[in-house]
Amino acid sequence: MIDLKNLTKKFGKKIAVKNLNMTIEKGKITMLIGPSGCGKTTTLKMINRLIDSTEGDIRIKDKSVYDLDPVELRRSIGYVIQETGLFPHMNVFDNIAIVPRLLKWEEKKIKLRVEELLNLVTLNTEYMYKYPLQLSGGERQRVGLARALAADPEILLMDEPFGAIDPINRSKLHDSFISIQEKIEKTIVFVTHDINEAIKLGDKIAILKDGDLVQYDNVYNILYEPENEFVEKLLGHDRNIKALVLKKNRDYYVTEGFVTCQRSDKPDAVITRLQEKNKKIAYVVDSNNKFEGLFLLEKHKKDTEPHLSFVDNPVTVEKNNNLQETFSLMIEAGEGNLPVLTDKNQFIGEIRMDDIFNEFKGER
Repeated sequence: MIDLKNLTKKFGKKIAVKNLNMTIEKGKITMLIGPSGCGKTTTLKMINRLIDSTEGDIRIKDKSVYDLDPVELRRSIGYVIQETGLFPHMNVFDNIAIVPRLLKWEEKKIKLRVEELLNLVTLNTEYMYKYPLQLSGGERQRVGLARALAADPEILLMDEPFGAIDPINRSKLHDSFISIQEKIEKTIVFVTHDINEAIKLGDKIAILKDGDLVQYDNVYNILYEPENEFVEKLLGHDRNIKALVLKKNRDYYVTEGFVTCQRSDKPDAVITRLQEKNKKIAYVVDSNNKFEGLFLLEKHKKDTEPHLSFVDNPVTVEKNNNLQETFSLMIEAGEGNLPVLTDKNQFIGEIRMDDIFNEFKGER
């Protein structure tokens, strides 16, 4: 899809990128990572000609970017940066509509596209007429992603887009991003300084140092066959635990062996079902199988009979969470099992600590 051929960039006497050769695969997420000044952002900006190379070529679908009008090239490639770059004087609708309007789309088509994209990034249409200052950091990043996708580009360039978000919301954005990519299958080049982010999101990882490409491979091979000591240090000493990132909840959750019910079910009936299955938790769903919380079966010393307590905001995981994240949540929450949901809050099953622990032992 994108071929970087003998690519070199010099700023005066400083060589930022040295004779870089790599092929970025169609429909995959390629992560660029390395220490500050390694050339990762320079490489990203050469793809859409925000920076022109000193030597070498970049070919997109076998056409050199240097044979294309740079403005038209940039309009055909989505671009997301850390601070989103939203125009503060424009509402969400107008921010997302910028490129379609430049391409002279009809307003009716633009409105439909904006609504579609807001739904895709899990923001409803009520956000259309809000301004950036009225949004949280995570919401602004979602709008920035929607804007980059507005003209339906094949290629998306992302320069540390989640770097300024707090860890909890960044993890949620990661999960949403993975779900979105499953639907849109864009060719994405993503710059990061966070090895955990690279492992979680990437199909392939390019590791750079001082302008040189040190290793370029799929995540599995990066983890288990690091090229040299520099890559080993970048990965850290907990590589076996990091390897759990390669495993997703969707491949390990179970769909039976637990109890589900609705809020309207009679307590005695729920208690009976829990006792029959020797369980203490019943997952509560509505008529459309959306998750609402859980019932805990409790019996205190002074109680003659057990009773149910409703928990409306329990710890949950999504199907696209990886096993490392899920295992950490279980430890923090003191739970051996957790409910698994889709990004639309649909309950789909349960994941168990014993299964994750067995997987971890297998990796060792």
